[in-house]
Amino acid sequence: MSKTGNIITGIVSGLAIGATLGVLFAPDKGSKTRKKIKKTAKESKDAIVEKTNEITQQLNNAFSSKQNEFSKELDAMVQNMSYKADDVIDAMEKKLAKLKKENEQIKMN
Repeated sequence: MSKTGNIITGIVSGLAIGATLGVLFAPDKGSKTRKKIKKTAKESKDAIVEKTNEITQQLNNAFSSKQNEFSKELDAMVQNMSYKADDVIDAMEKKLAKLKKENEQIKMN
């Protein structure tokens, strides 16, 4: 998780705790206090869910980006290896042709 994500999560958590404590210590009737706690808890839950979704999206974006980079690098490496394989095949064909000539010369002698 990024520093920004940690900071925002801390702020949201702090706000939720502060709001809950404020409601608990406010001079109000029990039923009103319970309603306020319920409302604060729901708002806190919603904020946490929203932040979790945001962080999940950031992670998905980062993963997708890295996956694309890896795919491009792998394609480039495979293409490079293909060129090298062609070079090796060409060199082996030349060597084979040279060996065939030498073998024909040996047979003639």
